[in-house]
Amino acid sequence: MKRLTAIALAALLLALPQAASALCLICSCSVAVNSNVAFGTYNPLPGAAADAAGHFTVTCDLTLGLLGTYTVALATGGGNSYSPRKMNSGTNTLNYNLYTDAARTAVWGNGTGGSTIVSDASLLTLLGHVVRAYDVYGRILPNQQATRPGSYSDTILVTVTYN
Repeated sequence: MKRLTAIALAALLLALPQAASALCLICSCSVAVNSNVAFGTYNPLPGAAADAAGHFTVTCDLTLGLLGTYTVALATGGGNSYSPRKMNSGTNTLNYNLYTDAARTAVWGNGTGGSTIVSDASLLTLLGHVVRAYDVYGRILPNQQATRPGSYSDTILVTVTYN
């Protein structure tokens, strides 16, 4: 099994391709950001959550391939946990998470720690070009009134694995 790996900054998905599918001969894939998950200025005083959404695509150029399934997983980030993820500003932290759904009920992760992965399938053909779009939903968790002002960021690893 080979993996396509990309690094993202500040809960934003900024990608760097690295590999292709085990079911595919002479293939290359990449991840690209279409819109970032950007929360803007967060005011912790009302104790409310803040939501944002982003969008990225997985693109594979194929010389010869077969019907294949793959998963898209997101790593924990700098906080090393899915419950919750943490953005940092120096030594200060801000709790947030990334979700697979607009209702923000399924934490997008790697299938561990209560998180879920996104599965997809693609018919890979001779000289194919496959593009799949994905939305990612972010939420700064409520009741963080002690959070200090600052510019918070995190680094998220995105992994696309063909089975």
